[in-house]
Amino acid sequence: NSAFPESLYQYQTSSSLSTRRQHHKPRQTYDLNYFFPSLLFLLFHSIALILPPLPLFTHTHTHTSAMSVEVTPSKQAAAALDSLKMESPVKKLNFNPADKENQPLTSDVATATEKTDVQTKPTQEVAKNENKIVIAPGIKEHEKDEPLLQENGQRFVLFPIKYHEIWQMYKKAEASFWTAEEIDLSKDLHDWNNKINDDEKYFISHILAFFAASDGIVNENLVERFSGEVQIPEARCFYGFQIMMENIHSETYSLLIDTYIKEPAQRTYLFNAIDTIPAIRKKADWALKWISDESSSFAQRLVAFAAVEGIFFSGAFASIFWLKKRGLMPGLTFSNELISRDEGLHTDFACLLYSHLKHRPNKQVIEDIIVDAVKIEQEFLTEALPCALLGMNSNLMKQYIEFVADRLLVALGNDKVYKSSNPFDFMENISLGGKTNFFEKRVADYQKAGVLNSTKKAQEDTKVEGENGGDFAFDEDF
Repeated sequence: NSAFPESLYQYQTSSSLSTRRQHHKPRQTYDLNYFFPSLLFLLFHSIALILPPLPLFTHTHTHTSAMSVEVTPSKQAAAALDSLKMESPVKKLNFNPADKENQPLTSDVATATEKTDVQTKPTQEVAKNENKIVIAPGIKEHEKDEPLLQENGQRFVLFPIKYHEIWQMYKKAEASFWTAEEIDLSKDLHDWNNKINDDEKYFISHILAFFAASDGIVNENLVERFSGEVQIPEARCFYGFQIMMENIHSETYSLLIDTYIKEPAQRTYLFNAIDTIPAIRKKADWALKWISDESSSFAQRLVAFAAVEGIFFSGAFASIFWLKKRGLMPGLTFSNELISRDEGLHTDFACLLYSHLKHRPNKQVIEDIIVDAVKIEQEFLTEALPCALLGMNSNLMKQYIEFVADRLLVALGNDKVYKSSNPFDFMENISLGGKTNFFEKRVADYQKAGVLNSTKKAQEDTKVEGENGGDFAFDEDF
């Protein structure tokens, strides 16, 4: 029996199942997809009955009759936009007066803007404004018709050149470019320590102290006044180049003081010469007075700064040329040749601009400016030269200043005042070409190759402009 219990169970189970299958009827099945839409409808209908109705955006209008307005989707969107408040953090800031255009318009302003028509200027008023002459601030009433000072709509475009003499001055300055790194000061310190006495050191250090500050004053005038007042592009080219060269001059003089003066206190004293040396302070005050003077005309200020570069600098240049005559300080004397040539060109440029002015001061005004500058320069030289040096003293320097002042007066159309002769033979040929031996690295009257040649050739081409159609010509170095 124990061998067949599992078989017996399987037999009984299978027989019972077969018997039930014979008597069992198949069940009826239903498809749920048939009832799903009805069930979904009943669900939403029940929710609608239970919950309160949702509010809709409505946009009502006030009319004379109490008619209801149909709410459409577009009106709902418009009402929603009206209800929004676009408040960004920027709009909550306190606006400056210049930023008022960024603020949202109030309802009153917006209404006024919508109702106000654009006001147009009358044709006569527009024509009047177009013909109105605009000049820089500080220009006097009688100078409004000066061609150099009137607002020039073509000042941003350089060609065609209209003032050829002024343009030639710029090209001449461009051809004379140099940098402070070209000055060799390796031999100067030996001469300073071994060949120059204390009186000469005192004199030279005061000269360098004035030079170190003076170029910055000249640049102050160019940046603050002249560059904004003169409107012709040819002159602005020159002024832009002059500003750069004055920076190089100032750097060179600072390097000279740094090389020769080793004591920090003495070096600081010279670098602050405008505040520490009264005679230099007086020269600086005289120049600064003309920069800030609002009562003087452009012509007067032009003459004043011609005196600064033509008179205030001339005595200092002569003193350093005196060292060259003695064969001392080759780096200092070479830089002096370069700088004196540049400053002479700047003075000539001031005289050239003066010749283009229609309204010039009377000769007495010009003479007073020059004479005043001569007195201040003579006081400075008396203090800088307290004792006579070999071939150099304050009286000779005063005479030389008068000689230079007479030359400047003549260049400005005046007569000589002092009628003094040149007391220094070594200054006679300064305006001539520099002479140097074959082994010297460079002469002080060098020019950049091709710069002046190109301008000369351009002048020749201008004469035959009709033959070549006015085409721009380049020189061989281009």
